[in-house]
Amino acid sequence: MILPIYTLGQPVLRKVAEEITPEYPDIKELLANMFETMSKADGVGLAAPQVGLSIRVFVIDLDCLSEEFPEYKGFRKAFINPEILELGGEEETIEEGCLSLPGVHESVKRMNRVHMRYLDENFAEHDEWIEGYEARVVQHEYDHLDGKVFVDRISALRRQLIKGKLNALLKGKAHCTYKVKTPR
Repeated sequence: MILPIYTLGQPVLRKVAEEITPEYPDIKELLANMFETMSKADGVGLAAPQVGLSIRVFVIDLDCLSEEFPEYKGFRKAFINPEILELGGEEETIEEGCLSLPGVHESVKRMNRVHMRYLDENFAEHDEWIEGYEARVVQHEYDHLDGKVFVDRISALRRQLIKGKLNALLKGKAHCTYKVKTPR
């Protein structure tokens, strides 16, 4: 089922999300819906707060990039109760966008390695270093679980320069091809 994506201005995007237990109702259905919603919106990552749920869950699907980057063929993961243990590698600046901020793209600095602990869709624990573009996507989605969006990581000057776009989103003026829930 396609879920509406909450846009900037929705309070859930600014809350610190709560951990869940294996007893969380219909978690497998939620994950399937999140993957479907993300795919329909042409995204590569989607966090539960972006669909209105303040829980520590996100999904990533990089398979859509596999034609250009064969290493992402079949890459599709769910992250439940993730924890960033350490950032490493080098700082890289790459343009990011977000399904919750349609039409907004800015260059963001992030480290290119991240040490994570998380549970998968079967609540099996993983402890691993994630590198490259995957590390960027993980950090972007992880920010959503802490009530942050990528524009929080750009300079005050850049935020000022895109203030009109951000204000339009806050007023519920989102122009995109996927289903959204805008602030009223």
